[in-house]
Amino acid sequence: MPHKKTVLVVMGVSGCGKTAIGQLLSKKLDRPFFDGDDFHPESNVQKMKSGTPLNDEDRKDWLITLNQLCVAHRENGAIIACSALKKNYRSLLRAGMGDSIAFVYLKGSFELIKARLEQRKGHFMPIELLQSQFETLEPPSREITVSIDQTPKKIVSEVLKQL
Repeated sequence: MPHKKTVLVVMGVSGCGKTAIGQLLSKKLDRPFFDGDDFHPESNVQKMKSGTPLNDEDRKDWLITLNQLCVAHRENGAIIACSALKKNYRSLLRAGMGDSIAFVYLKGSFELIKARLEQRKGHFMPIELLQSQFETLEPPSREITVSIDQTPKKIVSEVLKQL
């Protein structure tokens, strides 16, 4: 992979397409895919299911676990879907990675993502928490940024071009 970016963290608010784009990038780059949601402790899942947004303390151990996953895959690479909403969350994920990590920010409007969430079934994250995610979001300024108002194939193509 160019520029030694072996681990890509696909980031953004809930419903922006992290899992779908991450899986496509995984196939394209022949890297394993991990969904950060699968690493949440049960207490976080229950908190979100109840409609309560996670705070920094709730996210800390989860982000440390995902950082350990990044470090474990630094040599051979991985694609990880993780909201990574704040700059300090991205710093935790980046620890010990040097130049081996890049973030892919899937950017979309509140209206577009809300419409997507209204169609999504079976996810623990209720649509009522979307506003809190946008309020928490600190969009990255120096990461790969791709608009989600295009097809998944075009999004992946754009990510690969920016890499």
